[in-house]
Amino acid sequence: MSPDVLVCGAGVGGLAAARALGGLGLDVLVVDKQPRIRPIAKGEVLQPGALRLLRSWGVEKRLDAQGAVRLGRLVVRDPRGTALMSLDYGQLPAPDQWLLAHDHTAILAALADSLGPGVELRRGVRAEAPLRDDSGRITGLRLAEGGRVHEERAPLVVAADGISSRLRAWAGIEAKRIDYPHRLVSFDIADAEAAARADDFSAYVTDRGLRLLYPLPGGRLRLYLQAGPDELRGVTARGEPADWTTRALSQVPALEPLTESLLAHIDSRQTLPVGRLLSPRLAGHGLALVGEAAYAVHPMAAQGMNTAITSAGALAERLSGHLERTGEMSAETVDGALRDYHDRQLPLLAQAATTSGNAARMVTDLSWGGRVLGRRAVRHTGANPRLLHTVTHNMSGLGPRPLTLLDRLQQLGLLPDPRAHRVPAAPAGRPQPM
Repeated sequence: MSPDVLVCGAGVGGLAAARALGGLGLDVLVVDKQPRIRPIAKGEVLQPGALRLLRSWGVEKRLDAQGAVRLGRLVVRDPRGTALMSLDYGQLPAPDQWLLAHDHTAILAALADSLGPGVELRRGVRAEAPLRDDSGRITGLRLAEGGRVHEERAPLVVAADGISSRLRAWAGIEAKRIDYPHRLVSFDIADAEAAARADDFSAYVTDRGLRLLYPLPGGRLRLYLQAGPDELRGVTARGEPADWTTRALSQVPALEPLTESLLAHIDSRQTLPVGRLLSPRLAGHGLALVGEAAYAVHPMAAQGMNTAITSAGALAERLSGHLERTGEMSAETVDGALRDYHDRQLPLLAQAATTSGNAARMVTDLSWGGRVLGRRAVRHTGANPRLLHTVTHNMSGLGPRPLTLLDRLQQLGLLPDPRAHRVPAAPAGRPQPM
């Protein structure tokens, strides 16, 4: 029997879409070309907006039971560790007052465990080509699985196959990936004492770029080091990664005490290209884009995985409304929901892209102008409670509050802000996790 929904890709976006759509009582088939989950240093920090959905699905509870780390602040620091700008999530309404950190593989597993009985997940399945009806509408996929090729049809196909999405290209949607002029080198450091002291998501601003640190379960730390496009060329071949990482930490006195632990875990390093993308369309006839097929950003702002989850929720919400009116999973019902999904979600993704892009530029742009403007923006935003509250709300994913031109001039210290101390009353205190 054919499913109602065919999801291509079992990353966070695909699994969230399967969970949300399966929650409507639909039969969902999820396929992924990888035979197993691959450990990768990405998508480890969940924002409050995404946690709202994960809480309703029981995923937050699963992650808490597995030792997820709750973080109260996102802080931009100077090399000595002094806070220049601190986004305090405790100022947000309860229960949305935390970031939640866990391994990417654990988040994927918790999502997979939350899938209902109407959702089937099959790994090691590759999408070979789209299936179309006489009008050109996508009605399914030709799949290669276990040495055989077969066709799977569904009224709705969800493209969750990543930033280089083949399904997006098959739908004729052109989206250009723009690479940042640097890479990130990640390390998984086991240092229980240091992890116990780390209670926030800290971005260190240096003359050599971003150094990003946050705790993970099991007394571990995730460390990212920004590297120029040619900075690592030949380092591995010459056997010098230890020298390079030692020099990178020596420029950040606050992180230098981690050097010994870092060198003990030097083999945990992963080098990651960093790019951004915003698809001009989130849907075609019969096809929806979620996750990095639709939107990708710099990891600095901890936004990409979170918008994948909220976009999945938005897709299910739009489809639910149309199903209530028509009572059937027809092409007309699905395409009407897809139009609404695009119209509602694209402006939100565009705003999130702006927020993420600005946050990344403030700490990663090493040009003379970028460093001057970035440092000014960090310093003046950090000293302005009203702007801090607005930026915290935008980063949290609880709904956009776009900064005006006047706000941006005040961020740079070019105009005074007579409203700087007008912020909503802070909540009485953070609720403790259940």
